[in-house]
Amino acid sequence: MKWNLETLYADLESWQEDYEQCRKDIERLREYEGTLHEFDAFRRYFELHRKTSIRLNRLFQYAHLKSDLDKKNVENAARVQKMQHLISEYSQATAFESPELLKLGEETVFSFLKQDEQLKEYTFPMKKLFHQSQHILDEKSERLLTHYQQLASQGSELHGALSVADNASEEITLKSGETITVTSGNFRSHLADLQDPDDREQVFRTIYRHYDGHKHTFAQIYNTVLEADKALMQARGYDSTLEAFLHKNAIDPVVFKNLIEVAQDSVKPIKRYYQLRKEALGLEKHRTFDRFLPLAEGTSKFEYEEAKTLFYNAVDTLGDEEFGEKARDALKEGFVDVFEQDGKQTGAYSSSALDEHPFILLNFDRTLGDVFTVAHEAGHSMHSLFSMEHQPVPTQNYTIFVAEVASTFNEHLLLDYFIENNKGSREDRIQLLQQSIDDILATFYRQTLFAAYEREAHRLKEQGEPITYETLSKIMVDLYQHFYDIDITEEPGKQYVWAYIPHFFFAPYYVYQYATSFAASLKLYDRVKNDPSALRDHLGLLKSGGDDFPVEQLRRAGVDLTEREAFEGVVSRLKELIDELEVALQG
Repeated sequence: MKWNLETLYADLESWQEDYEQCRKDIERLREYEGTLHEFDAFRRYFELHRKTSIRLNRLFQYAHLKSDLDKKNVENAARVQKMQHLISEYSQATAFESPELLKLGEETVFSFLKQDEQLKEYTFPMKKLFHQSQHILDEKSERLLTHYQQLASQGSELHGALSVADNASEEITLKSGETITVTSGNFRSHLADLQDPDDREQVFRTIYRHYDGHKHTFAQIYNTVLEADKALMQARGYDSTLEAFLHKNAIDPVVFKNLIEVAQDSVKPIKRYYQLRKEALGLEKHRTFDRFLPLAEGTSKFEYEEAKTLFYNAVDTLGDEEFGEKARDALKEGFVDVFEQDGKQTGAYSSSALDEHPFILLNFDRTLGDVFTVAHEAGHSMHSLFSMEHQPVPTQNYTIFVAEVASTFNEHLLLDYFIENNKGSREDRIQLLQQSIDDILATFYRQTLFAAYEREAHRLKEQGEPITYETLSKIMVDLYQHFYDIDITEEPGKQYVWAYIPHFFFAPYYVYQYATSFAASLKLYDRVKNDPSALRDHLGLLKSGGDDFPVEQLRRAGVDLTEREAFEGVVSRLKELIDELEVALQG
């Protein structure tokens, strides 16, 4: 149940040899500057570009995966830094490309693509390039920006070092006298299992103590992220950082607007749910860390092999052989690292490289939530496998905007399998309804709350307002009050949740796409439930990789996110589930 990284490189010596070859190829790419107006040079450049990008992806994949297995290993961290430097060199070497192609003009570039079958693979990337033309600078300026690329990404590196590498697990003693170890990987499980409210608060304090104790540092690190985003926005002539992040993928701002407005206008069901929980659990007050408490007595634990089997069984209900094969391929031995270990990156993800089988990182703790995490991450890997099989290298990488559709589609599928195949006990039904409601709250509402936070934090930076831990915490305090009617200043350290969320630091304006993808996947899944033949639209989306702008890809699959209705369906689903839960709790 470990990664077999030898599928990438047999050993470190092989990796180093490929690294040196990549450096040479990057230098060769520089030699094409000023020659792209000649068709033969244009063709040779993109042949080399293709080979280099594949090699660069594989090199980085190996380095970052090896590092994530042990974030405390200095040699592994150094290898990641070497790759960041090499990627920066690659960006500098190819900085002439976009300005030179824009100077050639759309007509000439597309005439070149038509003359060679392999060059046709670059049709959409060129369309995307010309879409961004007004925000691409001259060659000298583009090269200058690349020199700052590595510096601009330091916020994410610093956050990783402070939040993971410099963050140790702690042992605490419960009221019963039992001693437990609390880590970033297992604290949710403890919060779900511990019945004493003081014990739960102690676990919560243990996790957030690190962020409280380093709040000044985390705020300064986040300030560097905001500064980098603002600088790039200004350099490229955008009106806001939000526009800068949306425009490159032609995402209509109305999509972001619809998401925030629908979520903020429909918080009553959340408050109703928390009131139901408070009454059912006999709590004086429902705190944010009480959300992990199960509403029904359940001590079910799931082994990893059992989690896989449950997922496969759910997939098989669709009766599609191709979909089933990809599900099993995604979780193939050697491509999933299953259990938590000291120094290992927390959380879960699927990581893909061009023309390579994706790898999944888990910190499996045998909970029901972990079973759904397996299905979720398998969805990402399935998406990558479908894309790799049906798309050429230039359009294999799909955008973050559509990435979460495949993963959350799998979660909807698994949830229905659980509901339809349980033995009908009251406890089973309550657990599954809670799981479904919590998924909506976590993926749609919580991520939208975080998106609203990012928008406000960036707005403050754009207006020249000071960024301190107080200003960042106030944004969160106000949002939690609006969404949940919870004052997080009463919870030890919770106001520093902005420091806890790594996406803010390494992928600005990422989190809202969890919510848009969730809404899209629910819409797609409902269509498949009502008409099994609609699965072809979902498969079509997975196979399309990055062959078009994401909003258009979803529109082709039958989901229009420029309409509020696409998001309102999530709210309707939440209300229905809470109605069912209320009946189940009374029964």
